[in-house]
Amino acid sequence: MWLAMISLVLWLVSYAALCWAKPFAPCRKCHGIGQIERFGKARMCPRCHGKQLRLRVGRRAHNAWRRTRQAGTR
Repeated sequence: MWLAMISLVLWLVSYAALCWAKPFAPCRKCHGIGQIERFGKARMCPRCHGKQLRLRVGRRAHNAWRRTRQAGTR
């Protein structure tokens, strides 16, 4: 039981450090290429709009929390 809790906390800390150091990750749909092939033609990726990167889930949650906190303390 303790081992599972310690490993979970360790994973959360390492993911938070990763979100702080590298907030962007390669797009999952186009694998960081920026284009997908559809019916034999290359098209711009609809998920990342050709930017090849996406914001990580943890960073998106942090940004939402920070905006909410700033709006509440004004």
